Amino acid sequence: MDKFIVQGPTPLHGTISVSGSKNAALPLMAAALLTDEICIIDNIPRLQDIRTFSGVIRGTGTDVTFDEASNRLVIDAGTLTKAEAPYDLVRKMRASFYMLGALAGRCGQAKVSLPGGCAWGPRPVDLHLKGLEAMGYEIRQEAGYIFLKGPDTLPPSSFKLQPSSVGATVNLVLAAVLRSEEFTLHHAAMEPDVVQLCEALQQMGADIEGVGTSVLRIRKVDRLNGLQFANAPDRIEAGTYLLAGIMHPESSITVQNFRLSEMGTFMEELQKTGVFLSMEALSDAPGHFRNLDSVTITAPSKLNAVSVNTEIYPGFPTDLQAQWATVMTQAAGQSHVCDTIYMDRFSYVPELARLGADVRVERDRVLIQGPKTLNGASVMSTDLRASVSLVMAAMMAKGSSDVLRVYHLDRGYEELEVKLNQIGARIERVSE
Repeated sequence: MDKFIVQGPTPLHGTISVSGSKNAALPLMAAALLTDEICIIDNIPRLQDIRTFSGVIRGTGTDVTFDEASNRLVIDAGTLTKAEAPYDLVRKMRASFYMLGALAGRCGQAKVSLPGGCAWGPRPVDLHLKGLEAMGYEIRQEAGYIFLKGPDTLPPSSFKLQPSSVGATVNLVLAAVLRSEEFTLHHAAMEPDVVQLCEALQQMGADIEGVGTSVLRIRKVDRLNGLQFANAPDRIEAGTYLLAGIMHPESSITVQNFRLSEMGTFMEELQKTGVFLSMEALSDAPGHFRNLDSVTITAPSKLNAVSVNTEIYPGFPTDLQAQWATVMTQAAGQSHVCDTIYMDRFSYVPELARLGADVRVERDRVLIQGPKTLNGASVMSTDLRASVSLVMAAMMAKGSSDVLRVYHLDRGYEELEVKLNQIGARIERVSE
């Protein structure tokens, strides 16, 4: 098991590039199961979750090739023979549950284990199952598995997500495009990951109306074609680097190859902290990557304390709340971070306190008093975003810090320590 040894404090200077999005790539990988033609997906990050989900897909008999040197994934589901995703594979990550919608759409039946994943928060799959039942699928649960079955053509139906959910939206779209005579999904998630999935399916021949809105209308098509598609850059990785770049008052970095249009309200909240921003559209990006931007951010001598509430897109992302709270430990005054999406996603708070932060949890929010001098200590990661927030804090702390269990980071950040070291961090990966 690896850990990071982090020396701090370290101001950051230079340019850092954003990798492809894991959260956007996984639905694309699931969509590739809906056709018997080859799908080629570029800009796939070299992450453990991609490798894990590739293994889940291979379990169906599908051929999956990941050229990590070129970040290209090739999926050929023409060899798919098994509509099953077993526990020993699905337990490793929650997004494996996308197999339910994908196999329902492709085969009209599925046997999929209930998912595993990060060790925080109740994230039930009830919405997924209720939506599939409303669509016309028969579902039963037995011995930790979901068994699903449906006819070639499902009757017209509709369903309203309460609350909106990215995962449920993805699963229902996957299950509908080849099976439902007409399916209307109300309160659908509008996140860029969902928009990208729908655009890719449209390119494959799917009939989907309302892409980018909260109401999706899907009509059955007889088949889908193969796909060649470029995965989106990771907006959460972009936000993480922008926040890391303002913790030290002497930092100034450029974050490039992401889309400002996909950041929601995050950039507005960021500007309230008093940072200096310069934004530029990139004109020399490779042809299959569109609308990429570059942002140069310079930390002010004093950060303003800014409170945020997480919301569904385009609101402030729940996947950036731990990083925001970490930055606020260096801001002047009191602030809070309230998570309205997952109300107990605060496992990082005791670890920040070990480093000297004045932070405490009060119901669904973290209260932060800053600025506080942080000092090196050993801290333990419990999930993906908590892990990166502890690395950020360790980069600001005086002396040496050990960040344990960084395998969480390897699930969602491509070569994090390599990228950060190139702009001034001092992070060493050590195998314990």
